[in-house]
Formats: sequence, C-alpha cells, structure tokens
Amino acid sequence: MKKALIAVLLLLVSIGAGWFWWSGRDARDAKDELLLYGNVDIRQISLAFDGSGRIAELRAEEGDRIKAGDVIGVLDTRTLELQAGQAEAEVEAQRQTLLRLRNGSRPEEIAEARAKLASAESDARRAEQELSRKTRLQESRAVSVQDVDEARNSAEVAGAKVEELRATLRLAELGPRAEEVAAAEAQLVASQAQLALLRHQIELGTLRAPTDAVVRSRLREPGDMATPQQAVFALALTRPKWMRVYVGEPDLGKIRPGMEAQVFTDSHPHQPVRGTVGYISSVAEFTPKAVQTEELRTSLVYEVRVIVEDDADTLRLGQPVTVHLPIKPAP
Repeated sequence: MKKALIAVLLLLVSIGAGWFWWSGRDARDAKDELLLYGNVDIRQISLAFDGSGRIAELRAEEGDRIKAGDVIGVLDTRTLELQAGQAEAEVEAQRQTLLRLRNGSRPEEIAEARAKLASAESDARRAEQELSRKTRLQESRAVSVQDVDEARNSAEVAGAKVEELRATLRLAELGPRAEEVAAAEAQLVASQAQLALLRHQIELGTLRAPTDAVVRSRLREPGDMATPQQAVFALALTRPKWMRVYVGEPDLGKIRPGMEAQVFTDSHPHQPVRGTVGYISSVAEFTPKAVQTEELRTSLVYEVRVIVEDDADTLRLGQPVTVHLPIKPAP
C-alpha cells in the first residue's frame, strides 16, 4: 500500500516537473521571438488618359490581372485621324515642291526659253533693219517722220523683249534661289511637325497599363468624357507587398533590416508567408488605431516594413497580420 502511494507521489512529481519545464520552455521560446502587429500595404496607381476626349472602349474590369503594355482603354479619335490624313497630304505636297526646287528647271523648259529668245532676237534684228530702211527713206523724204518714229519704237520694244527673255533663260539655267529652297525645306519640316503632333494626340487616346497590376476599381465607363485629371482605373501593384507593422522603443534594438520574418493572418493561421525586414523608421509616431495591442495602444512606436513575396496571392490590402521575428535572447 505504501509502495503504491509512493509511486503515485512520484508520478505526480514527475508530471509537475514536466509541466514546469514545458512552461519554462514556452517562456524561453517567447523570448526568442518578437511579435509585431499591423496591416498589409500595397502601392496603388490612379491611371488616367494623357489626352482628353470621349471614352470609346474600356477593356478591364475589377479584379482583372493586367500586364505592362496591355491596352485597357481607348478614346474616340476619329476627328484627329481625319486631321492627320489632311496633314499627310500637306506633307506630301510640300515634299514635291521641295523636290521640284532642288531639281531646278527641266531641260525642256530651258530649251523652250532658248527658242523664245532666238525668236525675239530675230524680231529685234528685223525691227532694226526696218528702222534703218525707213531712216534712209526719210532722208529722201519718201517716208514721214512719224513712220521713222514708229519703226524706232518697234526696234526698242523688240530689244527689250530680247533682254527679258535672255534674263528668263539665265534664271532657268541657274535654277531656284537658295533662299527659296530653304523656305520650302522649313515649310516641309513644319508640316511634318504638325503631322507628328496629331499622331501623338491619337496615341494619347490609348490607355496602356504601366506595369503588372490588378484592377482595383473601374472609375469611368464608355461614353464618359476623360481628361488627364480624371482617373479611369485604380491599380494595385502586387509586387512587392509589404506589411506595415509597429515596434515599441524597448524592442527597437532587437530588429535590423534583412531579418527573416514570418507573416500570419487570421484566415491562414497555419500557412505563414516568408518575408524580410526592409525598412525601419527613424522617427517615432503614435500607434495607429489599427494596432490593437493593449500595451502599445497609447505608446510611441516606430514603423517597420516587412517585405514579402506572396506568390499564392493570399494577402489583401488592409488585411491585419501578425509578424513573427526570431530574435536572440539577451545573455
């Protein structure tokens, strides 16, 4: 009977020792880990058209995953496209004008100018001969002074015509002036710039995703007027994600950038997400209301960001989290 009682006492002592050791281990383990509380944070983009106009089409809905460069919106640019067509025609006309000036006169034009000059020179010689003949006849009073004057005027007109056509031939042989070519070049550049501006405005009517993201909100619909000041989509960047948590001053010296961390959520308490400490604020602030730990509720704390790679996409913006940071206990 005594032996049985002794055995029971020994068993109870062993159980108590085991429980004490286990409790002590939990306490020791708790010192090896720092718990921080906060929320999931994600960068967001308010995406708007660079141009103004009526929305013709939107190609994304809330929750859609989009890739960088995807076209997710289009404005009505028909008026700009018509103006661009007109500008293209003007550019071609200016290009042909410049080409004509650079090439100068055609051989046929020069030959025509020479033929007209030769004809005028022939007329001038004939007029001079007529003037000479009437001058001789006037000496014998066979013609009147008026006839001589008319012949002289005709000779002068014929001579002036020759000089005019000779200058025309020289201009045809020299080609256009350098100033005319430069002016045509400048006009062509101006027309090309106007066309480029219209094409750029047409391109601004296409809304592209700047990076990989998830559509959080669709803020406009087809038919709405869009401006660069009005966001059309709100995008959430899924990489990187980080946890915005807060640490009190007594624990500030226990953490450092690059430390490994595990992030737990209430919806997945047994599936932690691995992360690392990326940023520790150098300025204290009052604990945000989202941090509901009793001892920190009214204390000054420091913001810490824990960056994670959430490949399974289990974390959502604003979701409360608990971050476990393994630390070495003080000796």
